[in-house]
Amino acid sequence: MNRAATPLGRLVLVPNTLDLGAAPEPIEHILSAGVVRRAAGLRHWAVENAKTTRAFLKRVEAVVPLVAPLQTLSIRELPRPRKGATAAPGASGDDSAAWRELLAPALAGEDVGLLSEAGLPAVADPGAVLVQQAHALGVVVEPLPGPSSLTLGLAASGLNGQRFAFEGYLPQDAASRAKRIRELEQRSRQEGQTQLVIETPYRNTPVLAALLQHLQPGTRLSVACGLTSADGWCRTLKVADWRRLPEPQRNLPDKLPAVFMWLAT
Repeated sequence: MNRAATPLGRLVLVPNTLDLGAAPEPIEHILSAGVVRRAAGLRHWAVENAKTTRAFLKRVEAVVPLVAPLQTLSIRELPRPRKGATAAPGASGDDSAAWRELLAPALAGEDVGLLSEAGLPAVADPGAVLVQQAHALGVVVEPLPGPSSLTLGLAASGLNGQRFAFEGYLPQDAASRAKRIRELEQRSRQEGQTQLVIETPYRNTPVLAALLQHLQPGTRLSVACGLTSADGWCRTLKVADWRRLPEPQRNLPDKLPAVFMWLAT
């Protein structure tokens, strides 16, 4: 049969919860009933991690029966970026054939779910490459609404929510990181723009220490940690006030994801 005569399936961007590293909350407290039902009806998945995806689907199944037994669902992991390449659309080193193979069910008329480890797929997430491939192949991309630590943290911070930029990860090298922090603070001051960065949880405390060392005392700095979990919180203070806190209050959890945000004046 001619491919043009076969209706294409969709790439469905399924949001995940944000409780990675924390005690799981009931999934219906975080995702809408419509999102849970849509996830329960998908037979094909492209994911970061198959093991955690099965755990996610068990949480879905506790609310809505899956379309088929869990062990019969197709759950395929995203290709790992080649050494020296980044998992971003158009990044050199991406294996386009491997990414496109994940969309084979959609080309055959069946929907494919894309799932991140936490939050929205393709936002600070390697799934963006698959979304790019879907557009290139004419596969409709269907984003489902759900939590994002970036937007939730920004909303809770009290910083400028009309002008902001997500900068991803800061450099790990101390000198490069210090230079980048100062550059982003200068941009924030010049443009009135809130800067957002994230980090691997076990580096949370060193990143906060670097920000407190290199940002100006009057810059407002916000940290949002473990949002939507029972132990989640957000705190916004001037850098000078952060520095005056006792050290235990500046030691962040090493298993909960955090978002760091600042606005210079």
